[in-house]
Amino acid sequence: MSRNSKKTVAGCPCGQAAAYEQCCAVYHQGQPAPTAEALMRSRYSAYTRNDEAYLRATWDERTCPAERITHDDPTQWLGLEVKRHQTDGDQATVEFVARYKIGGKAHRLHEISRFVKYDGKWLYVDGIVD
Repeated sequence: MSRNSKKTVAGCPCGQAAAYEQCCAVYHQGQPAPTAEALMRSRYSAYTRNDEAYLRATWDERTCPAERITHDDPTQWLGLEVKRHQTDGDQATVEFVARYKIGGKAHRLHEISRFVKYDGKWLYVDGIVD
């Protein structure tokens, strides 16, 4: 399989079939995510790209940490699985599992994330990590 074929099959880092440029890139370039799930997926893609600015811009300022969000460690992101997405008005939860490796050791992040919608824009609030 050629390198280009592999990219086409892989799609966006967030797990959607569309290429990054037609998927999460539009949110990274300023278009608001239409749902909390789309925001969560775009935030995962931002982590794979070490995009600190996007992560801060999409994090509720009341809960966003002062310290750096991304790290220079050699994280290899392996995939994202969205387990469920529930919306209740201007609040939503997204449960997901993100898989990654650091130094050859596999890790799994299982989180139930909370989101809130302010002025028509979804923001990440916080999450419960399992």
